[in-house]
Amino acid sequence: MKNQAGTAPEFTNHLINESSPYLLQHAHNPVDWYPWGEEAFAVARAENKPVLLSIGYSACHWCHVMAHESFEDEEIARLMNELFVNIKVDREERPDLDQIYMNAVQMMTHHGGWPMTVFLTPDAVPFYGGTYFPPQDRYNMPGFPRILISVSEAYRDRHTDITETSAALLKELQSLSTSDGTAQAIDKELLDAAHVGIVRSYDAKNGGFGNAPKFPPAMTLEFLLRTFVRTGKTEALDMVRHTAQKMANGGMYDQLGGGFHRYSTDAKWLVPHFEKMLYDNALLSRLYLHYFQVSKDPLARTTTEGILDYVLREMTSPEGGFYSTQDADSEGHEGKFFVWDIEEVRSLLSEKDAEIFCDYYDISPAGNFEGKNIPNVVRSLDEVAKKAGTSVPDAQKSLDESRQKLFTERERRIKPDRDEKILTAWNGLMLSSFSEAGIVLDRPDYLDAARKNADFILTKLKRDGLLLRTYKDGVSKFNAYLEDYAFICEALLTLYEVTAEARWLDESLGLTERMVDEFWDETNGGFYFTGKSHEKLIVRSKDYFDNATPSGNSVAANVLLRLGLLTNNDKYRNLAIAVFREIAASARKYASGFGYALSAMDFHLSTPKEVAIVAVNADSLTEFIRATWQSYLPNKVVAGTIAGSGEATTTVALLENRGLVADETTAYICENYTCQQPITDLQTFTNELVSGNSS
Repeated sequence: MKNQAGTAPEFTNHLINESSPYLLQHAHNPVDWYPWGEEAFAVARAENKPVLLSIGYSACHWCHVMAHESFEDEEIARLMNELFVNIKVDREERPDLDQIYMNAVQMMTHHGGWPMTVFLTPDAVPFYGGTYFPPQDRYNMPGFPRILISVSEAYRDRHTDITETSAALLKELQSLSTSDGTAQAIDKELLDAAHVGIVRSYDAKNGGFGNAPKFPPAMTLEFLLRTFVRTGKTEALDMVRHTAQKMANGGMYDQLGGGFHRYSTDAKWLVPHFEKMLYDNALLSRLYLHYFQVSKDPLARTTTEGILDYVLREMTSPEGGFYSTQDADSEGHEGKFFVWDIEEVRSLLSEKDAEIFCDYYDISPAGNFEGKNIPNVVRSLDEVAKKAGTSVPDAQKSLDESRQKLFTERERRIKPDRDEKILTAWNGLMLSSFSEAGIVLDRPDYLDAARKNADFILTKLKRDGLLLRTYKDGVSKFNAYLEDYAFICEALLTLYEVTAEARWLDESLGLTERMVDEFWDETNGGFYFTGKSHEKLIVRSKDYFDNATPSGNSVAANVLLRLGLLTNNDKYRNLAIAVFREIAASARKYASGFGYALSAMDFHLSTPKEVAIVAVNADSLTEFIRATWQSYLPNKVVAGTIAGSGEATTTVALLENRGLVADETTAYICENYTCQQPITDLQTFTNELVSGNSS
């Protein structure tokens, strides 16, 4: 392997055989990095050295900064090698390690982030840590060399203090796996209290919640959509509408190529941190799809398709898996790929088109980001058309053509790096989104992508009945975590509901059984983050918070409720309720950290619609399924089959004893397994679904 100068690299360390792009980025550092494993800890024990654990990910800007400043510096590397055994971890491959040691860093410093730097005993117990450290003293922070020397001296000379600190931290980490469970009933008052708590932090001017930096609150907005359906309160829908429009019009959304960047550095969604994460785009595409179902707002549909078309174009492997991330940096500069100089725009467009484009997308000589321009929508198309002396349709046509010209030109630039590892959990989130969007928007290409992805997961990331976490370059590895199982079980269930293809339901049920067996805590309730088959770590933790992605417990509870209803399985329902009891008290206090869990509770507390469809042929079945999904009915389950197809329906309670009426496709709308009169007319079926929509 040669470096950029075309010569063989001077250094090669133990990361050279890893598959993670992030780890391979560090394989030629002068630091003698090890991957996480017994080999590194055996060396630490034999040499009585502390372990320096560095955790990051490939799209992390400050991870690259610290790598360049410190890990590529030979003098700093010499100190690291002399004083420590050094371990590098990709947090996306090993969220179990990231969770444990991030909790430790937050306990020690009251903040966290990446790159994360943690110092461990040879038994893997933390005793000191932080995040980014500069190469010299600056930013009111000690330089990394000073940290290295001080920690090494403390480990050598104050061993008793280190032992006491690590023991106290370990005890605190173990306590995090216990929750404030409640014996109280889970009722709608909890949902009302959560709604009130969310409203308190709402930014009425810019949308979203809190101040800068602002992260896209997809799960909180999903809960607000459900609150609107449940209560009829337009305030909840207004918050979704305002925030969705602000985000979609802002610089955080890629106005030329589609897809959302990670977060906004300001309060008004203008300047993003430029990496694009698969999970954000999965959650946001589903949010905009659901908002479109409620509002029929064309911007919501355009945004949904913009995200999913971007994923198909940029983030889908030939085998059907979805890649993880795109970097923030290109050519050594954050955001360089995405920003524009006004003269560049003018050189590519006619004078009239440039005037309309610049007016609509806030392109100016001064720029809105470090002298350059991030396209974002600052005024209505009506205003722009009027100022340009043209009609709205002509202005729209001009913008469409100009966007395509600029996109084509942008494709000639050097693109940000892409992390091409395929993560099971994140693929599950995106699979759900493609499945729903395929049926709601009548996009067969989306359903094709969903089927291909499901096949890929079940072929490449499942072995001996167990899921694996990650795949790259033909290699699948690491035991899957709770989130991997939960997200895939939910995605396969959704794919079944939109296609009526029984194999997806069978796979979802089989993996759900394995999830319960591997992860359920029989003593205290709730699901552990790691399974019984996992390596032994210093703690076996649980995660209940819905952060950047939903917690595995939230999604597991939701899928258990839906499967329980489809198959009339009380065990599944009881497990879900047990999860709710574990998190109810916290969800009441910190509603914005439990958006997905609150949505699952909303399902539990509603009277979900049970829709059974028995069709005469595949086309008719698809028509009725599509009608089921046109309106926003979050609390429903859908089962379909073709009469006489021979597919077993015994596992689907909804389909038992259901048949055709007058040899026509027949739909049954039920609640608590009690059904209305069978319906054979498609329009009548659609009307009944919508008119009876309540929780």
